[in-house]
Amino acid sequence: MIARCLSTLVFVLRLTTADFQAPIEPSHPVLPAYQSAELLHLHRKLVETSSITGNEYGVGKWLASYLRDKDWTVELQEVSENRYNVYAYGEKRSTTILVSSHIDTVPPYWPYYYNKTSDIIGGRGSVDAKGSVAAQIIAAGGLREKLYDDISLLYVVGEETGGDGMRAFSSWFDRPSPAHEIVIFGEPTEAKLVCGHKGILGFNIYVTGKAAHSGYPWLGVSANDVLVEALGKLLELRDNGLPWSSKYGNTTMNFGKIQGGVAANVVAKTASAGITVRIAAGTPKIMQGIIIKALESTTASVRNLGGNLEIEWTSEGYAPANINCDIEGFDTMTVNYGTDVPLLAGDHKRYLYGPGSIFVAHSDHEALTRKDLEQAVLDYRRLIVAASRMDHQKQEEL
Repeated sequence: MIARCLSTLVFVLRLTTADFQAPIEPSHPVLPAYQSAELLHLHRKLVETSSITGNEYGVGKWLASYLRDKDWTVELQEVSENRYNVYAYGEKRSTTILVSSHIDTVPPYWPYYYNKTSDIIGGRGSVDAKGSVAAQIIAAGGLREKLYDDISLLYVVGEETGGDGMRAFSSWFDRPSPAHEIVIFGEPTEAKLVCGHKGILGFNIYVTGKAAHSGYPWLGVSANDVLVEALGKLLELRDNGLPWSSKYGNTTMNFGKIQGGVAANVVAKTASAGITVRIAAGTPKIMQGIIIKALESTTASVRNLGGNLEIEWTSEGYAPANINCDIEGFDTMTVNYGTDVPLLAGDHKRYLYGPGSIFVAHSDHEALTRKDLEQAVLDYRRLIVAASRMDHQKQEEL
């Protein structure tokens, strides 16, 4: 620990303002030409390589090769068959600082494009979150010497569907030890530091009834009717009974997928709904209790008719995540989307920053400007340096 503090102090003292700061309104180009070219190349290759969740093999292998060519030591952690987290470091495997984002995307794949007239760069993952990945790598590469290789990179799979990549790294038997003290996560945050985000809980409702001819509905039990009643109870709950907080606002509930029955003239035997709750206050356990209670009477009613209503919790979820945002010079915000931030176990300072807006992520017009992408390199450098300085001051006080 003492050695870490001393090395951190040395590199902080060696850094000058010119190393990591840019004007508030920088003119284009933001980066030197050689850095800009490398950034655009890296970003393009990442976006051009399709990596929809579950199919991250290609992008992980390419990224590992790229980092090795840049003199990083690279380890691939297998999360599931043909799916790997990418962990990279210099001379030291265990570092004070960890920089992380995810390399998977939502479907469908949209090809890369760069409009040189407007300087707009688009394609699936260009914002969420390959913009962060590319900017982080260029930023970290430029600081490695000054940081005495006390920085490592982690790019995980599966963030878009529950975070199995980060969960795997968090529980990895070979996870670097001692654990990292500062972790900087990358997501589209409009170049602001995020002070926290809502929690999440996902669940499915499955209803089993009894099929019958639609001319004689009393001979069956309509799973669709039961599901509609259950969703009605949840609508009432959504309007009046979900927790809220002054920091995150209202807890929200989204009915994302609803299906049931086989034909219009058949009493439906089965029906289901997939639902996501964005938690503004409380815990997933508390939310589960509220949901179960709201559906209690419907569950009992369908069972009396010979059917069944089952709630399946699709993940353990997590409570609202408070995140460090105490770095001067950055605007701050809270967000409603989820991230890997709460899935990495440990007692570390955690920051969340990235280029681009969540409002275009997951869309067919996902894009950001070259200027925003380049500025993110400077901002990540500034963030890394400032967070490290604060960590050193904390260690001195101890």
